[in-house]
Amino acid sequence: MNQMEKIQALKKEKDAAILAHYYVPEEVQEAADYIGDSYYLARLAASLKEKTLVFCGVSFMGESAKALNPGKTVLMPDIGADCPMAHMAQPEKIKKIKETTEDVAVVCYVNSTAQLKACADVCVTSSNAVKIVKALPQKRICFIPDEHLGRHIAALLPEKEFIFNEGFCPVHASLASAEVAKARDAHPGALVLAHPECKKEVLEMADFIGSTSEIISYASNSSCDEFIICTEEGVLYELKQKNPDKKFYTPSCPMCCADMKKNSLENIIRVLETGENEVVLSKELAEKSKKPLDAMLRLAQAKEGEKR
Repeated sequence: MNQMEKIQALKKEKDAAILAHYYVPEEVQEAADYIGDSYYLARLAASLKEKTLVFCGVSFMGESAKALNPGKTVLMPDIGADCPMAHMAQPEKIKKIKETTEDVAVVCYVNSTAQLKACADVCVTSSNAVKIVKALPQKRICFIPDEHLGRHIAALLPEKEFIFNEGFCPVHASLASAEVAKARDAHPGALVLAHPECKKEVLEMADFIGSTSEIISYASNSSCDEFIICTEEGVLYELKQKNPDKKFYTPSCPMCCADMKKNSLENIIRVLETGENEVVLSKELAEKSKKPLDAMLRLAQAKEGEKR
């Protein structure tokens, strides 16, 4: 029995579903039942019937899945897979802003710890942030933890006043505009697709700015057949699966999240066999961090309903 067959057998035995983010290794995406970006996976986690969820991503994703599904067992293939940006804000500072600022909403990017979510009024993802922030009645927005995403949203919503936090994704923030320019010179016919966690100088060079799922959708529906992808390299797997006849390039500097790559088939098998690396949240923290996640899902679904 090979690793894939063993995983399939263990899933049936343990009544488990495997969820994977686009940034994990290709073979892990192949083994997953569901692959997506943060919003899709958060929404999905709240609706699955399986008793056990194996979340192939980083720690904040497992925490969100547990908060949304307190009665389920949530396992992380590698308990050390973390997101540095998820910790880049201080709850005490956020609480002070709420106490001293009138007409303010704390908007928390889902790429954050449960402790930070517990301080927020609503969570957002890179794919729904603009719609949700626009729908909020408050004039002032305290956006945590990613400054680059916050400034991108602020530029699209000039009617709001933003308070920014100095957080960033080390992978996306490391990309310089000079690297994008080199890639564009090497591939003059290619469109530049960038994630909003990138710096402003990179976003200004992009032909399209969007979340990982939006980048995949844009490339799949575009009449262009060449693209420069400015986000974590794991997304290339899904792009190539859906678009085998199109060409995808990356800037010369590697955009690789070492924590996402800690997920492996061996680790999936181990946690299914042993039940180790279970995500545990206190009842209080789970309830407090669930509220802004529920608010996100409610607002996002309301905006989707308006489109129909």
